[in-house]
Amino acid sequence: MNENAQSKIIGSSEVMLALFRMIHKVATVDAPILIVGETGTGKELTALAIHELSPRRDAPFVAVNCGAIPAQLLQSELFGYERGAFTGASHRKIGRVEAAIGGTLFLDEIGDMPLESQASLLRFLQEGQIERLGGNAAIDVDVRVISATHVDLPAAIAANRFRADLYHRLCVLQIEEPPLRARGKDIELLAGHFFERFKHDAGRKLCGFSHDAIAALYDYDWPGNVRELNNRVRRAIVMSEGRMLTARDLGLPAQIEVPPATLAQARKAAERQVIEHALLRNHGKLGDTAQQLGVSRVTLYRLLSAHGMRHGNNDAADNWHGGMPIEASA
Repeated sequence: MNENAQSKIIGSSEVMLALFRMIHKVATVDAPILIVGETGTGKELTALAIHELSPRRDAPFVAVNCGAIPAQLLQSELFGYERGAFTGASHRKIGRVEAAIGGTLFLDEIGDMPLESQASLLRFLQEGQIERLGGNAAIDVDVRVISATHVDLPAAIAANRFRADLYHRLCVLQIEEPPLRARGKDIELLAGHFFERFKHDAGRKLCGFSHDAIAALYDYDWPGNVRELNNRVRRAIVMSEGRMLTARDLGLPAQIEVPPATLAQARKAAERQVIEHALLRNHGKLGDTAQQLGVSRVTLYRLLSAHGMRHGNNDAADNWHGGMPIEASA
């Protein structure tokens, strides 16, 4: 991906590498694309990356949020209007579709488009022409259409909320935007990116994320995806009082912090656990325990002393799991 688009999409996980490959594949063709994914996953950034890699990169990229424009205004926003088309139309206005000629028209939240507006959009997609409101001249428009939605469109079709013929026009190629919880190490990578971007908002020196914050980032389900992560990190930077951002600063449940163990510490803990279990199974009898573990009685004495499980050759251990006395001779 070129430098400009790559700077906008952060990620190195397998699902994101697959997304980058898909972006490259579809960028060079003019077929309509439908990007599907949860809210906040970055569907518009993916559409922009496709545009920037396409032969249309030097022409406009025009984004329309179909769910944010009232139904009665959507057609005039998309197709424009002539002077006098309605009360208050004192001059001609170019619509979003016409403004995108030669470039890319991005229809965000297409699943929220009112049913009555879908027929006009379908006509434009079929004929490659539009008519401004109040006009009677057909205008040829050469645009590449990319749409996006968080809505399950097949389900919306079954519920008669979305036209099946429009769906098939829009979904010649489909891209699935992965949710943040499926992106593994990208969560920490993105958190670090947002930290570097906004850390100066704190007005003091910040050093990064605490261990409990990192653990909480991975444990959280991220229903709002990348957008939610951005907002939580930015808010934490402003509201935190320490030099490290904690899980509490992020508004996330704190995890029990386990100090990182070295390989030697992990090996020692595992060895002690095996010895404890063997002693339990053999009712504290050292001879049987040594035989089960495949070591001599002398070696077992040494291991018990090393792990603090006995104080002398004939003393019962008083600090190992279960508190069972160790038989000095068996």
